[in-house]
Amino acid sequence: MANTFKNYTSSSVGTSATTTYTVPGSTTSVMIGCNLANKTTSQIAVDVQAAGVYIIKGAPIPANSALSVLDGKIILEATETVVVTSDTASSCDVIVSVLEQT
Repeated sequence: MANTFKNYTSSSVGTSATTTYTVPGSTTSVMIGCNLANKTTSQIAVDVQAAGVYIIKGAPIPANSALSVLDGKIILEATETVVVTSDTASSCDVIVSVLEQT
């Protein structure tokens, strides 16, 4: 069983749901980090879903600030996704860190 640390990013996430990460087939992933950065000069609110359920909903991120979403680890199975949505167009950069086990 191979273990590989990886980062996945999405730039300028806005009001359309953006899939930042999809677990590859025949893989189990441990999400060990999820950071969101507000690129605008106004506060935004952000939703993050993993495997179709909210990790955080409507989280406020002040202007030019960042938020670390995870306080622990989340296990994701093959084909499950991490999806991010902001209430403001092109406002949020995302990085998801995972340990993939194949």
